[in-house]
Amino acid sequence: MQKLQRHSHSDRWTPLDEGAAVSLLRPAPMPQPVRFAAEPKLVEADMARCALMIIDMQNDFLNDRGWFATSRNADVSCLSDVVGQINALSGAFRQIGSPVIHINWAVRPDAANLPANVLDKGSDCGARASYGDQIGSGRVLVDGDWGAQSVPAIDTAPNDISLGKTRLTGFRDNELDSILRRLGVTTLFFTGVNLDRCVFATLADGCFNGFDAVLVEDATTTVSPPHVTDAILYLIRLLYGFTAKSKDILAALSTHPQIGANS
Repeated sequence: MQKLQRHSHSDRWTPLDEGAAVSLLRPAPMPQPVRFAAEPKLVEADMARCALMIIDMQNDFLNDRGWFATSRNADVSCLSDVVGQINALSGAFRQIGSPVIHINWAVRPDAANLPANVLDKGSDCGARASYGDQIGSGRVLVDGDWGAQSVPAIDTAPNDISLGKTRLTGFRDNELDSILRRLGVTTLFFTGVNLDRCVFATLADGCFNGFDAVLVEDATTTVSPPHVTDAILYLIRLLYGFTAKSKDILAALSTHPQIGANS
């Protein structure tokens, strides 16, 4: 896990009078608005309160020796198609000082906290290997093991935040909500795999928790049929938030100053 770090502005207390007093005042961050094309409407977002979410870009899903390819018989070749877009976005977010957050499956070796609906849907009621089970490449999605690690093609940086999850959603049994609220984040940009599974579940749960959602359409994909993607995009635009293309977001960020530069 990466140590939690705050971008530009801070929520720490400030010593006063040579340590005899302390200020609990937090200066409000200077808004950093950007506009970009999106569906169903153009979006203006405050980059001082945005974070990039990179979901499940890990070996057990993308690698042809991983769990998805070997035990679930999935054609995972398409899942690497979004790596370039994700890396471009993460580089742009880092450049201006917005958080980049990697969220991967990372279960206990004994899967002790996973309910039956997770274990039995994942294993077809025990018919095939699933969470915590041993396969040729190692234990499936176990925290710290190869399958739970991001693929080498995904760019990371020391100030990125990494955390594990044990459900389709990234907002259960972990510290994600607390981290985002401490960072003052209100808007989440979603990337990663699989769109109709963990990406959508995390996006929906984030919206239920009060966060704004922007799905980056070409920075997420799935092994499911194309009509499933169409349905998810329809639902996000109708009920949850917005969808946008990476080129439009990157163009909006390309001339944006580093967060805090004008404060």
